[in-house]
Amino acid sequence: MRVTSKNRHRLNWLFSCAVLLITGCQDKLPNHEEATRLPESQIQVIRPATVDGMQAYFQALDYRWENLNEGVPPFILEQFPDDFDKSLQTDQRKETFFMGLLPMVLLANQSIMEARRELLAMLERFKGTHTIEAEDQEWLQELTNAYGLRGNPLTDHRTRTILLRRVDTIPPSLALAQAANESAWGMSRFAKEGNNLFGQWTFTPGTGIVPKNRPPGAIYEVQRFKSLNASIRGYIKNLNTHSAYRGLRLTRGELRAAGKPVTGKALAGGLSRYSTRGAEYVQEIRAMINHNDLSVLNQTALNFSMKHATEAVGPSGSGLLASRYQVSRQ
Repeated sequence: MRVTSKNRHRLNWLFSCAVLLITGCQDKLPNHEEATRLPESQIQVIRPATVDGMQAYFQALDYRWENLNEGVPPFILEQFPDDFDKSLQTDQRKETFFMGLLPMVLLANQSIMEARRELLAMLERFKGTHTIEAEDQEWLQELTNAYGLRGNPLTDHRTRTILLRRVDTIPPSLALAQAANESAWGMSRFAKEGNNLFGQWTFTPGTGIVPKNRPPGAIYEVQRFKSLNASIRGYIKNLNTHSAYRGLRLTRGELRAAGKPVTGKALAGGLSRYSTRGAEYVQEIRAMINHNDLSVLNQTALNFSMKHATEAVGPSGSGLLASRYQVSRQ
């Protein structure tokens, strides 16, 4: 299939390093996001060697839990520092955990929302003209395939309806609560060895991590991810495509249709099949959202005008930038 430069730009929204949070998870971006963007290649990627280096980076950006309403700096954290489970008090670890992951969740939601808007605009154009450019048709087919569907959304009402349910954002409160629950605040074996924050499985032998207590005869492994960002993207794709979470997607669609906020606590009701604990797991996630006041994160947004930390700071900041991003990106 031919991929034009226009299509390649669009497809980068789907498969790029992450995707962003929209205020209230609605279909409108805050003004400062509409005005200022950074290409994916200019999003700073960090790999701090120590917790001190990670926190020094946050300080250089003036990125604090108390001022999240002023915007969240866009960056990608490849993995947690090796001493993440040793150097912090409980409250500090929780705050650092959430702040490290939040920008990547927001970036992921941004990409999804941009693709959703393009999809809606394309459907509206087709409705009026009954024609579509070849490169638009290619992009639409790639989008449909990426979300696990067959059929033509332009002519197939069922495919169109399901696709619109799937191409949608996940509230940061839900993503971060599940990440904390499934990864033991980033300290689980699977988080450390495989950057797996959400307990995702793979059924391709030899490609993941074998759980110590896996039942005899079982072939599943815990999936390895090259980065925390890849784990977040895999998790969002899972919720947006797997049949087990159809109820979650239906709830989200109903909330959108009614003009109501799409919240983590509301969507948590669709997670009963995420864990063998079923309804108990749903209550755990809702309790975690409440206890850590994570609902406020649904109102946060990326601020692309915030300054970037251009070099490692502090005595433990060496190795802060990922090797492929040695040159500071402004």
